[in-house]
Amino acid sequence: MRNVSGWAAHQRGGPLEPWNFTRRDLLADDVAVRVAYCGVCFTDISAIRHGSQFPLVPGHELTGEITAVGSAVTRFAVGDKVAVGNIIDSCGVCPPCLAGRQNWCTEFPTLTYGNTDRRDGGPTRGGYSSEYVLPQGFAYHLPPELDPAGAAPLMCAGITTYAPMKRWGVGPGKTVGIVGMGGLGHLALKLAHALGAETVQFTRTRDKAAEARSLGADDVVLSTDEQRMAAQRGRFDFILDTVGAPHSLEPYLSALAMDGTLCLVGIPDEDIRVSPLSLIQGAKTLAGAGSGGTVETQEMLDFCAEHGIVADVEIMRPDQVNEALDRLDRNDVRYRFVLDMAAQRP
Repeated sequence: MRNVSGWAAHQRGGPLEPWNFTRRDLLADDVAVRVAYCGVCFTDISAIRHGSQFPLVPGHELTGEITAVGSAVTRFAVGDKVAVGNIIDSCGVCPPCLAGRQNWCTEFPTLTYGNTDRRDGGPTRGGYSSEYVLPQGFAYHLPPELDPAGAAPLMCAGITTYAPMKRWGVGPGKTVGIVGMGGLGHLALKLAHALGAETVQFTRTRDKAAEARSLGADDVVLSTDEQRMAAQRGRFDFILDTVGAPHSLEPYLSALAMDGTLCLVGIPDEDIRVSPLSLIQGAKTLAGAGSGGTVETQEMLDFCAEHGIVADVEIMRPDQVNEALDRLDRNDVRYRFVLDMAAQRP
C-alpha cells in the first residue's frame, strides 16, 4: 500500500482535517500522480453535507506529475504532467464506454471520490491529497502551454461546458447565450468565444458587464430587465444555462430561434417546470449535459492550450480549505478556488 496525506471530513457536515491514509499499490495499468493543484467545486460542499462515505477526501479536478507507472502502462512515463477529472474508471464494455463517452457508463462510472473502486472494492478518495492512483485511461496529458493551477478546474467546469457546446455545434455563424457567470459560466464564455460563436452573457448583475466583455462576450444582457429580455426573442441558436439556483427557464426558451436548444448544466435543487408550448412553438429543445468522456476531455485540454484558456482562479494553501469551502458557499470567489497541494503537506 502507498502512504498518502490529505484533507478529510470525518463526519457529515464536519470540517476538513489533516488525515493520513493509504492508496492501493499500482496495478499493471495504473499510474501514480503527485498532486500539484486541486480545484474546489461546489460538488465538494454537497458531498460533505450529504455524502454517505466518511472519512471523505474531496477533490475531482486536479493536475500533477506522474511519479510511478504500472508494468502495462504505455501512455505515460514518470515525469509527465497530467490532469485528472471527476471520473477515474468505467465498465469499458457498454455502448457509451465503447463510444468514448464513459461519463454515461450504463453501470455508472467510478467517481474520483465518495465512490467504490472497481479494481479493489475500496472507497475512492479525492484530490485533496498528496497522491492519486488511477488507471492510465482516465489520466490526461496536460499540455505544457496550460498553467497547471488554472487548468485544474478545466477538468470539471471546462469539460462540463465544452462537451455540450461541441455536441450542439457551437461555432462561427451561431449565436450563443451563457446564463450565469460563475465557475462554470466564465469558462463557458471563454470557450464559446474561442469556438467562434457570437457570444452573449446573461447576468443578473449590471456591474459584471465589463468583466463579461473582457472574458469574451460580444454582448451582455441583464436578465432582470424585462424589456431587454423581451427583445432577445428568437435570437439564439444555443443557450447554455450554468445556474445552480432555482430560476425560470421561460425567458430563455423564448430567446431561442427556431430549432434552438437550451442546455442545462447547472443543477438547481427544485424540479423544472416549463410550458409545453414553450418547446412546441419553434420546435425547440430542452436538454441537459454533464462532464465528458475520455476523448472529448483530452480534446478540450488541447483546445484550451491552443486558445490560451484556463480558469480564473484564487490559489489557497491546503490548510485554508475550510475557508475556501465557506467562501464558495457564499459565492465569494472569482471564479474558482484551487488548492496548492505542494504548498503545505498535512
